[in-house]
Amino acid sequence: MENIDFGNLIIWFIVLLFSLSFHEAAHAWTSERFGDSTGRYQGRITLNPMAHIDPVGTLVFPILGFITGFPLLGWAKPVQTNPLLWRDKTKANICVSAAGPISNFILASVAFIIIKALIIGGLLFPIGGFFTLVVPAGAVFSEVAQPAYLEPLAKFLSVMLMLNIALGVFNLIPVPPLDGSHVLEELLPPGMSAAYEQIRPYGFILLYALLLLGVFTAIFNPISGLIEMLLGARRFR
Repeated sequence: MENIDFGNLIIWFIVLLFSLSFHEAAHAWTSERFGDSTGRYQGRITLNPMAHIDPVGTLVFPILGFITGFPLLGWAKPVQTNPLLWRDKTKANICVSAAGPISNFILASVAFIIIKALIIGGLLFPIGGFFTLVVPAGAVFSEVAQPAYLEPLAKFLSVMLMLNIALGVFNLIPVPPLDGSHVLEELLPPGMSAAYEQIRPYGFILLYALLLLGVFTAIFNPISGLIEMLLGARRFR
């Protein structure tokens, strides 16, 4: 416990709560655009994390993952929808499902633009070394290269950027119950869609297998490298 950086943990957890809340609110808001107000009636079109927290998935698992480094999946309370109320059900299912990952990419884009502007303005100095999927093991910025008062902002922006990219990419994986699975099932022919639905009870097992086999890392690392390049980050050898 003495090796835990509680400052980083607090920043990371605040960003996680906000990002998950934004993600779930996007699902509910998009569902309402297609005629289903279930999310609004349940108070889910809000950024208040209390409306979205799942005690185990949002609190226990992410914190244990941060502390131990073990790939524990985290999640918020899923938004309930009523597909019977949707107009154009196929399009609605795709859009409502994709809204969550898209919301994470929006947050990541905002963080990227702010970071890039601060770098161009000479206020932040990027150094390579992003944190991994589960445990923030470093920062985008040198902790000694810029004024001390900017260090919390640098850490906050780096976590906002990379955590939201990780959430967006992860949720697009077409394995139930992730958002990507709902998109894929609408795109598959009816016969294949029914067969694909049979793997739903084993979704969490498949996800953990993919994580432990490093499949997500293989997807995420090139994206992380591309962002470093776009930010002009340099690595210390």
